[in-house]
Amino acid sequence: MATFVSTDWVEERLEAAGLLVIDARSAMRYLQGHLKSAVSLPLRKVLDQQARLLPADQLSRVFGSVGLGGRQTPVLYDGHDGRNAAMLAWALEYLGRDDVHIMEVVFDRWKDQGREIFYRPVQPAARDFTARVDAGARACLADISGAPDLKLVDTRSREEFAGEIDAGETDADERPGHIPGAVNVVWQELAGEDGHLLCSEEKARRVLAAAGINRNDRIVAYCQVGVRAAVAYLAFKRLGYDVRLYDASYAEWEQSGLPVEK
Repeated sequence: MATFVSTDWVEERLEAAGLLVIDARSAMRYLQGHLKSAVSLPLRKVLDQQARLLPADQLSRVFGSVGLGGRQTPVLYDGHDGRNAAMLAWALEYLGRDDVHIMEVVFDRWKDQGREIFYRPVQPAARDFTARVDAGARACLADISGAPDLKLVDTRSREEFAGEIDAGETDADERPGHIPGAVNVVWQELAGEDGHLLCSEEKARRVLAAAGINRNDRIVAYCQVGVRAAVAYLAFKRLGYDVRLYDASYAEWEQSGLPVEK
């Protein structure tokens, strides 16, 4: 599970030899200001042209290219809504890393606190990244269709869940609706406020309880292509829930020929 750390914690360790600070925002945002020593790794680098996660060997090369090896502890930060860092954190967990850290507030909060900002890009020294894939972090189509006891949590908007509008992340849905039996928890309800990456644990518990999600449920979170659901994945993990991310998500399900509900 990822460890959330404060801005003070990050600032005190920015130049620590065993730490790699990773900026998950777009390359343009990175060039407009970033943390000292931070390397840029936009989310798009770990996804293919269809917004699907790259295979593990390619992911290893991507993370290694920005300087992450076996002796560096990754510390991620993000801007705006935190989706990029959430997805990168999950990808690292999927590759077997149990040392992932995430700054608990977004970049703008760091900036508002008057902390130091740098503008010159950091050129990373490539390292060898060894993947030890943790299949337990990821759900696939066969898992979803073959295990009726799973608690499916659709983190898209209420309109997408109901099949009333087209999805916003990809092309229009061919078969609007949701996976049969899923419950809807809109991902923004678990995202943070006032610059925080996630909402409070107390609020998250209320949101999940209202959706009928129990502590002993075996949860699979999904959205359209996985990115929004990654925020929910982090929120579930932080509370100690048994959760996997179905990163292929509804985009794959609607193309599978399996039933959908509205």
